[in-house]
Amino acid sequence: MLSIINALIPVFLIILLGFGLKRTSLFDESAWTGFENLCYFVLFPVLLIKTLATAQLGSTEVLRFSLVLLFAICTMSLLMLVSFPLMHRFMGVSHAAFTSLLQGATRWHGFIALSVVGLLYGDPGVTYMAITMAVIIPPLNIINVAVLAKFGESKSDFRGVMRKLIRNPFILACLVGAMLNLTGIGLPVPFYEVFNILGGGALGLGLLTVGAGLQLSKVREHRALVLFGAMIRLLGMPLLMFSGARIFGIDGLPLVVAVLAGAVPTAASSYVLARQMGGDAALMANLITTQVLLAIVTLPTMMWLAGASGI
Repeated sequence: MLSIINALIPVFLIILLGFGLKRTSLFDESAWTGFENLCYFVLFPVLLIKTLATAQLGSTEVLRFSLVLLFAICTMSLLMLVSFPLMHRFMGVSHAAFTSLLQGATRWHGFIALSVVGLLYGDPGVTYMAITMAVIIPPLNIINVAVLAKFGESKSDFRGVMRKLIRNPFILACLVGAMLNLTGIGLPVPFYEVFNILGGGALGLGLLTVGAGLQLSKVREHRALVLFGAMIRLLGMPLLMFSGARIFGIDGLPLVVAVLAGAVPTAASSYVLARQMGGDAALMANLITTQVLLAIVTLPTMMWLAGASGI
């Protein structure tokens, strides 16, 4: 457990540094937006392409790993949808609030996941995290956009939002990397070095932008509902990943990556989607910040339970 905590301390210190830098005059709001866009559209996609293009992928293990991921996200989505009438009746959860709770429970923070696995497990870990992204981002986007279109308070262009999500640069990068790998093309040495240098900048800058996006002033709002939503995400989802891994016979590094993908906080982009499609944006912002803070405790705990210290 201590080794996991020591390995994760730098991650949370960099997030804390980002939080502190955001509150100085060194960079204005537009600069932080630029940093986030640089990570989202360039640095992380380059890292994914480089890792997948050169990875040694076993088809049988990748299939079982993918089944674990789909089992967890589909089970969580179904449980949330079935539980909504009870939440509405006994907790007063509105339709808009439910869409934010669903995003908070099912979507995940790719910046944190990639940064943690890259720092702790290097390219082998990033390879499995890239597979995770390729497998779960499309169905999670479809599920959440469909629920927002049904329950959201504003009528949005469903097709337009879906087109934007389908063009997710992480998904496109995974497809390019997998194609280069499966065709045997790989990455020629000059391109590999370029991608290696650029991808190396993704982890630190990505974590800084996570810290910069924290909104501590909103943490006290919707306290009970936010804690409820946070526990579903930070405890429920990794336990579903762990259960799926046991069902499909996955262990070692793939098990830890699956649990890590379930244990990281929800996606920062959930706030934008909630605002665009009539979800409860204020609740969503609160969920994002609270989950990042609570993950300081829950993330190492879940990784320890998954047996990360034995890898």
